[in-house]
Amino acid sequence: MEDNDIIPHMKCCDIELDLVGSNHATINKWAADALRKLADSIENDEFDDGHHPVKDNVGKPIGTIYFDFYGEA
Repeated sequence: MEDNDIIPHMKCCDIELDLVGSNHATINKWAADALRKLADSIENDEFDDGHHPVKDNVGKPIGTIYFDFYGEA
């Protein structure tokens, strides 16, 4: 079987965010900002297999995300 016959897969198993704020609207905005940033990073192929930190807009760790990339014929 040729390498180009392998179909790539990505499993995003777990995203955990731990946010504390003054109200729900603030926390919701921070979570949405973090998820948008993750989406950009995924689209730019910035992750490998395993756990990765999730950071807020100022670089403070606010959680983790786990990826499993694999291929099947």
